Amino acid sequence: MGFELDRFKGAVDPDFKCNLCNKVLEDPLTTPCGHVFCAGCVLPWVVQQSSCPVKCQRISTKELNHVLPLKNLILKLEIKCDNHSRGCEKIVKLQHLAEHAEMCDYSPAKCRNKGCNEVLNLKDMDAHMRESCDYRAVGICESGCGLMLTHKEQKLNNHCCLKALRVHNGALQGKVVSLDKELKKQALKSGKREKSLVAQLSAVHNELQMTALKYQKKFTEYSARIDSLSKSLSPPCKGGETKNVTVILHRESGSLGFNIVGGRPCTDNKDGTSNEGIFVSKIVENGPADKEGGLQIHDRIMEQVRVQAEHVNLCHRVTGAIAVVNMPYAHVSDSSWAE
Repeated sequence: MGFELDRFKGAVDPDFKCNLCNKVLEDPLTTPCGHVFCAGCVLPWVVQQSSCPVKCQRISTKELNHVLPLKNLILKLEIKCDNHSRGCEKIVKLQHLAEHAEMCDYSPAKCRNKGCNEVLNLKDMDAHMRESCDYRAVGICESGCGLMLTHKEQKLNNHCCLKALRVHNGALQGKVVSLDKELKKQALKSGKREKSLVAQLSAVHNELQMTALKYQKKFTEYSARIDSLSKSLSPPCKGGETKNVTVILHRESGSLGFNIVGGRPCTDNKDGTSNEGIFVSKIVENGPADKEGGLQIHDRIMEQVRVQAEHVNLCHRVTGAIAVVNMPYAHVSDSSWAE
């Protein structure tokens, strides 16, 4: 609904008026046919009639559009305060009216003293409650009830302790009943909330257990894999089975594809056998020794023999040790060990 014309300072442009309520437009909306109305006027009409209020064509609420330029012009008009009839002489721009109304000293307010229904201007409230309200407190009854006396009771001298106590007790009982209902309501709400939280906690606990089992399984698998790899890469230092292996290697670019090192990769066996000697320290990737059934790191070189042949090497592995027979020349030599 629009604003009353007599509230505005000076004459109002006719284009600012609503075609339904004939007041100054409030939140103007336009129809597809170009007519402008207050939002509070045209929306209920279109919902019920499905047509323009001028009845020039059928429309729906989706076809109504805000007219922001027109709204901005109207908001700059000067208007009297909502409380003008209560004595406020303030005139503000329409866009500041709501802000002024919140702080206006002439805003209506009901007296806060129990039993008083007086409605006053906000600026007069404190003086009324302290000085002129018939229901303002003036002291405590000295006849035995101990209740607060109002100015009206004191003036008329009609305070009855028994009646006042009954009224007071009735009010207290009503308050107790109200608080009890609120307590039960909150308890029911808290109970539902507690059940929901317990269910969520249980779900999270179950999820954590499943996750822990999952990772424990992975940990066990990886531990077993690590143990397996460690055993396959470690030399059999303590009483391993004796295994004879013959490896034939062909030189490539003058290399057999492995490096050797002298030393003791592990302590002597308890059976008295020694682990001193020369061991394979590196296998060249894709080299002659890097093949299935070929040499392995930590293999012990027991012997090398060269016999005249076409790039042939024979190897014997005994308890992780290798005897290499290298036979590319006609004479026997122990000199070529590296790649």
